[in-house]
Amino acid sequence: MRIDLHTHSTASDGTDTPAELVRNAAAAGLDVVALTDHDSVGGYAEAKAALPAGLTLVTGAELSCRVGGVSMHMLAYLFDPDEPELARERELVRDDRVPRAQSMVAKLQELGVPVTWEQVARIAGDGAVGRPHVAAAMVELGVVETVSDAFTPQWLANDGRAYAEKHELDPFDAIRLVKAAGGVTVFAHPLAVKRGRTIPESVIADLAAAGLDGIEVDHMEHDDAARARLRGLAADLGLLTTGSSDYHGSRKTVALGEYTTDPEIYGEIVRRAFGAFPVPGAGG
Repeated sequence: MRIDLHTHSTASDGTDTPAELVRNAAAAGLDVVALTDHDSVGGYAEAKAALPAGLTLVTGAELSCRVGGVSMHMLAYLFDPDEPELARERELVRDDRVPRAQSMVAKLQELGVPVTWEQVARIAGDGAVGRPHVAAAMVELGVVETVSDAFTPQWLANDGRAYAEKHELDPFDAIRLVKAAGGVTVFAHPLAVKRGRTIPESVIADLAAAGLDGIEVDHMEHDDAARARLRGLAADLGLLTTGSSDYHGSRKTVALGEYTTDPEIYGEIVRRAFGAFPVPGAGG
């Protein structure tokens, strides 16, 4: 089985619609794909309706969190999307995305970049606006060559010159809320150092003690040394290890299925979840 547990659609900051994403996942030879848009479950219905035969959809989200002044992302799988407390927190984060993006636009303008809010809003469309949309506007203007090039201290990286904070969950609260909604939690790309400061291993140990299920190890922003370090840490803490593309369509160079999760790990994630269940494709 080929299993990719971290992808994004136009419901947040990807360039594929949910329907296009599941069709592209099937074309890429995947057996299982997780839709994990940022703080959003808005793509679920379209993805389910278009799900090709032979492809299983795992519903999820990538939750924006912050601990000790450092931003981090928590992948949540197979939770009940209608659980009210978790739904309220997702809404708070989404509501803060527009003023946060407008603040980044203002900071870029102060730095001499002629980006406008209208440009960013056009790029975001109906998706949950975020840094990749601002970065895409910078690409359009020729300020940077790629979206990834905008995620540096010079521009939009955590604590970068044009960075702006938004409402983010405490990760310990995120674990509690996702667990209460029947879901499973995995710390996304914990050693993605290009994005800025990372969470200390001592905090990851505390998160594991609080119920964190796993850490994302095989990711485009982890080199071999980082992966080895994370595998050792996961073994010490009894955490699951996943691999995923973090696919964003044309906004990133990584392809669907470029990094995958072991079928036994996937089976354990499904076994632990009770808020929702994987959806087998019926040829949508």
